[in-house]
Formats: sequence, structure tokens, C-alpha cells
Amino acid sequence: MKKHFIKLAISCGLFLFTAVQIAAAATVSSSELIANASQYNGQIVLYSGEVVGDVMARGDHAWINLYDGKNAIGVWVSLALANNIRHTGSYRSSGDKIEIAGIFNRACVEHGGDLDIHGQGLRIISEGRQLSHLFDINKRNSVVILLGVIFILWILTLFLRR
Repeated sequence: MKKHFIKLAISCGLFLFTAVQIAAAATVSSSELIANASQYNGQIVLYSGEVVGDVMARGDHAWINLYDGKNAIGVWVSLALANNIRHTGSYRSSGDKIEIAGIFNRACVEHGGDLDIHGQGLRIISEGRQLSHLFDINKRNSVVILLGVIFILWILTLFLRR
């Protein structure tokens, strides 16, 4: 009974310590992280952006790319956290906007020296959605006119060769 209580107390203490660190973490942009990489190296940061590309599962973890409007940064998260992501950004959809809390690595030893964030917590700010793109009549008209000009030039070259 005492052993279980001690394990529970230690787990709660570690959880509270991590929660306090995350609460005190600075929210940063990708430009700030890239420009001041050595300053943030090994620090817990809050970074938010749109999930773009695919969620790439690798065993019990996954890679996601977060785009904040300037740059995209790779984030290494547990598969359990990545499973909360429903939409990823592409031409046809906007991705979920999320906030990630994690340890920033200027040159991650575990991942071949890449700049990344090892996510420890994830919060969905807003869900992504499907996008519809309207057909542009002006572009169609331009293509038809250009094809007409090319056809006329081709006919003229045929007559000039004879």
C-alpha cells in the first residue's frame, strides 16, 4: 500500500512540475525560434500553427508539421496526441490549428541534427475544414484567347512555308 502511495505521489509531483513548466513557457513564433535557436535550445516552448501535410506515424510517435504563417516546424509527438488531429492542410482543406507545448531542439541528436520540437502536450484551437475553390471565368477566357492566337499563328506559318 505504501509503495503504491509513494509511486502515485512521485507521479503527481512530476506531473505538476511539468505542468508548471509548460504554464511558464513562452509562446513563440517560428521566426523567433529560428533566429534565436541557441537561446531556446532545450527550453519548453508554446508554438501554435496549422497542421499541414500528412501526419506521419513512426511506431508509437508521429511527425507533424506546424505552419504559423511564416515557416513550418516539424513536431515529434506521441501517436496518442497525433490521433487528436482530424484535418491536415492541403489545397483542398485547411488543417486544424493547434498549440503544442514541448521541448525545442536547435539540432536534435535523436533526429539527425534537425531543428524540431518534441511535443508533450497538444491543444486544438480550431478545427480545419474542407475548402471549395470557385471556377475562375477570367482564366478560362484567357486560355481560350491564347489558344486562338496560337492556332492563328500556326495557320500563318503553314501558309508562309508554301
